[in-house]
Amino acid sequence: MEDHLQTIQQAQSTAIDLAIHFGPKLLVALLILLAGFYVGRWIGHATDRMLVKLGLDETVRRLLVRIVRLLVLGMFLIMALQNLGVELLPLIAGLGVAGAGIALAMQGVLGNLAAGLTIVFTRPFQVGEYISIVDEEGLVEEIRLFNTVLSHPDRSRVVIPNRKIVGEILHNYGSLRQLDITVGVAYDTDIRHALATVRDILAGNNRILNEPEPVIRVLALADSSVNIGIRPWVAAPDFMAASSEITQSVLETFRERGIVIPFPQREVRLLGG
Repeated sequence: MEDHLQTIQQAQSTAIDLAIHFGPKLLVALLILLAGFYVGRWIGHATDRMLVKLGLDETVRRLLVRIVRLLVLGMFLIMALQNLGVELLPLIAGLGVAGAGIALAMQGVLGNLAAGLTIVFTRPFQVGEYISIVDEEGLVEEIRLFNTVLSHPDRSRVVIPNRKIVGEILHNYGSLRQLDITVGVAYDTDIRHALATVRDILAGNNRILNEPEPVIRVLALADSSVNIGIRPWVAAPDFMAASSEITQSVLETFRERGIVIPFPQREVRLLGG
């Protein structure tokens, strides 16, 4: 029992000695880290304001601001460790060995990071543009270091790892998309009247843009009809709605004005008896 009490007393004495010796240093180290957090945030805001004046892209700006904050916080972390009496050279060597092992174990994550940096600085697309890649398409909502987020027309979100983007064929529509609607009219139709009717339909739809000018032309002389191509431009988010509205308007207006949309026809002749 006495040995047990002596052990407890020795532990208490050791704890008190450590608190007296390292307590003030630990408190100062925490204060240094706290100061580093606020200084990093302040310098980050100042850097952001400077980069805004330079007109840099928002994604690049965010990345540079984060790097600046991490560098400032890293400097204050070194100061805090030095205050605690930590030897930095052995620590750096240990971190280097550990970092090599972590890099091998996280090749996919690091590949996404490298691809994210490539996207940020080469800028094949920007936030707000409509893109199609790896069998997915959508409006770019956010470009992160590890993935890119698209908003899909069905109101879902598509998250694509950046390594799946770099090196693939990318279709960047920008902020506009072009409808591609084809309608057939009978061969005895006044084609000028049909084209003028299509122009009236497009002019009456608020989603259709005047610039670039809509493309309306005769595409082909098909088996049963004369095919007219209707290719106006709309804002990327309006693509699906505008396509449906124009198709419905063409059908209704052609019926009202007596323009026939013929059914496919095939004439069969029986020869012999």
